[in-house]
Amino acid sequence: MAAVHLLGPAFSNFVRSAMLVCEEKGIDYSVGLEHSGRQYQMHSPEHLSVNPFGKVPVLFHGERKLYETVAICRYLDAGFDGPSLQPADPWQRALVDQWCSALAVQVDQALVRRYLLEFVMPQIMGGEVNMDKVREAEPGVVNMLAILEDQLHGDGYLVGDSFTLADVIAAPILDYLVGMPPAQPLVNEAPKVQAYVARIKDRVSAQRVLVEPVFSV
Repeated sequence: MAAVHLLGPAFSNFVRSAMLVCEEKGIDYSVGLEHSGRQYQMHSPEHLSVNPFGKVPVLFHGERKLYETVAICRYLDAGFDGPSLQPADPWQRALVDQWCSALAVQVDQALVRRYLLEFVMPQIMGGEVNMDKVREAEPGVVNMLAILEDQLHGDGYLVGDSFTLADVIAAPILDYLVGMPPAQPLVNEAPKVQAYVARIKDRVSAQRVLVEPVFSV
């Protein structure tokens, strides 16, 4: 049995964030909606019993269960051997925490919930893409890309020159956005974000986690 289990589908950007931590740290892990012979279908009573908000991932580590992606990533980083993904300096660590929070809320909402899912959900549920909603979401995408462009410098990462938990949260979101053909006119205006995603994908951990998206347009 793996050391930890990440409850959720492997295509979820937040599940992928936790997977990236496991890969970076060398933690043996498993992923999926089944654990110890029990099924946890999304929003089922079983799922809600381990996360009352009905979100993923949920971390199983022995008898411990933990939800909320940033909390899971911090726990995996602090609780297991391997390279640290959080700076030792209090100020630098606070900056990483700041970006983790902003990415998991504002950036995810603008790029994933309000934009990318407008293309993905019709493939799941059937139907056509609502282009009115897509166009309505585009200014939010542009704004978030501009903020990230301003933060990125040279060949570094989101906070300084080291790969941190902030990059763990950002990478799956931006990988999906950069790989979505309809988003290309927006992404082309953010060259530093494009270069950042390419740099992230050179990492061994990313090559194992950021595989081809399940959904395409």
